[in-house]
Amino acid sequence: MFSSTLAGAFNSTLSHLTAAVCRQCPSTKFIMSFHTKCRFPNEYMYKAAGGVSKRIARKEVPAGFISWDIDFPEYDPITFTAGHIEGQPWADPDMKSQDFKPQWNKLDGQINRVSHEGPYRVQNGFPLNVRGRTGLRGRGILGRYGPNHAADPVVTRWKRDPDSGEVITSPKNGRQILQFVGIQRRDTGEWAIPGGMVDAGENVSATVRREFVEEALNGLEMDQKDRLKAEEMVAKFFANGHQIYAGYVDDPRNTDWSWMETTAFLFHDESGESVGRMPLQAGDDAKALKWIDISSEINLYASHKEFIEKAVYKLGAHW
Repeated sequence: MFSSTLAGAFNSTLSHLTAAVCRQCPSTKFIMSFHTKCRFPNEYMYKAAGGVSKRIARKEVPAGFISWDIDFPEYDPITFTAGHIEGQPWADPDMKSQDFKPQWNKLDGQINRVSHEGPYRVQNGFPLNVRGRTGLRGRGILGRYGPNHAADPVVTRWKRDPDSGEVITSPKNGRQILQFVGIQRRDTGEWAIPGGMVDAGENVSATVRREFVEEALNGLEMDQKDRLKAEEMVAKFFANGHQIYAGYVDDPRNTDWSWMETTAFLFHDESGESVGRMPLQAGDDAKALKWIDISSEINLYASHKEFIEKAVYKLGAHW
């Protein structure tokens, strides 16, 4: 049984989280949830020099003590920042650098340090994860302190009979079955949406186009002529996208001081002919690529299943 102190902490945390409603979906109320993939017992895994897999143990954070609002005096996790990100042009300098004076909760030059979730706290000069404790300080393998912004294109089509071309429906509920373009990540082996990081000064709409070309069309291996043709096809198809999410991602790379946020866009090919004409091929960051049938049973990287579910509800598809 919970002690009265733990029960009180849990109820306080639950009240704090359930009061925060996702502002990106005004037509539907989604309640903020605890992050789980970036907490104990999940270790922090990364690739060290030479491609060797390393694991960093997270300190256990009971559900009742995730929120920064709850006192947790014995909380003292280790600090870890992977050596290979130090000095990278896309990464922040070490916080000890005298020249590093980040503007938290603001647009800091070309670097967006604003969270989709609203203002985050800063403690002893360090930004605090908007969803609470993770059991690990530092940046891990993320480049930025605070929010690290990504963009994810959810590209969908209806599943069709290969002979008749008729849309296939679920025998369970009669709803049409949706498919999306998924890639298998090289780092974890999990299936995911083919998204990526927003470069400094880059518009998220440009990011989703660039990442789809690179990850789903293997654009980095194309010659200039084929790349321009692919970019033209993607730009035409992506012109009619709909934002379905903007906010925190329960990503295994998150720490107390660095975390992932994304903007997810839905790009639906109603006829199945637009994306069908694109030369889909996995890029360097992916082990494989395929059209994945969507249902409530799919298991995807980080919070990607939540984005797919939002696409399902928007299109009235089978889940």
